[in-house]
Amino acid sequence: MRYDLIENKISGETIKLDDYISGLAKGLSLLEAFGVDRQKLNSSQIAERTGLSRTAARRYLRTLKFLGYLESDDHYFWLTHKVLRLSSSYLSSAHLPKVVQPILNLLSTQTTHTFSLVVLDEHEVVPIARGYLPQQNHFRLNPYGMHLGNRLPAHATSTGKVLLAALSLEEQKNWVEKYGLKRLTPYTIQDKDHFYRVLAEIQTQDYCLSKEEHELGIIAIAVPILNAQGVAVAALNCMSQTNHVTEEQLIQQILPLLRNTAYELRSMV
Repeated sequence: MRYDLIENKISGETIKLDDYISGLAKGLSLLEAFGVDRQKLNSSQIAERTGLSRTAARRYLRTLKFLGYLESDDHYFWLTHKVLRLSSSYLSSAHLPKVVQPILNLLSTQTTHTFSLVVLDEHEVVPIARGYLPQQNHFRLNPYGMHLGNRLPAHATSTGKVLLAALSLEEQKNWVEKYGLKRLTPYTIQDKDHFYRVLAEIQTQDYCLSKEEHELGIIAIAVPILNAQGVAVAALNCMSQTNHVTEEQLIQQILPLLRNTAYELRSMV
């Protein structure tokens, strides 16, 4: 790589050093340091998570608080609702969520199940569109997957595994070495070789059925969404409870709907 270029180790994209604003990158990495595991962080914890010095972390925190993206009690900091401007702008302007939303609503009306469109972001999957019936609220579905923008561990979800299956074996191994296979339920796959075999099977059958790997009582089936070049850009899944639907019902009744939808979407993404 040329000395005047910087490479994004995750995406592989490069940028000229003169075009790279390190302060902006550090500020965004600081916002990303907040998560479900820690909603409130102090400057020392931020420094540890971002690699910034405590002095620099404190300055970035105070600047983001001044801009309204953070709130503080003079010791800990936490995100404010203003950060939602970023996600709401994406969801209202991005092409894929707008195209797929009416389709998801139709699928939910036809089947009374929950459908989601999901993308892979490093070690997690992120729902960017979903369709479900309001009357379904009387029983509990995955509380995290029901919210757009919430992040789920890719290795333990139907959408995550179907997108990981689209990668080469070398890419899969690099991914597992970097992020690991954290145990979430007794059914989460933790053995690496077993995980690679499962991904190979998913790649062959072109769908993934996942049962109670992320949350007990939840079952889901997913297919990849390919663009015109045949690259998997997202995944479409149907999610339900194990006491409401069987594996056979998902494969026989829902899988054909998912595949037909994925085929229709190929010319739109």
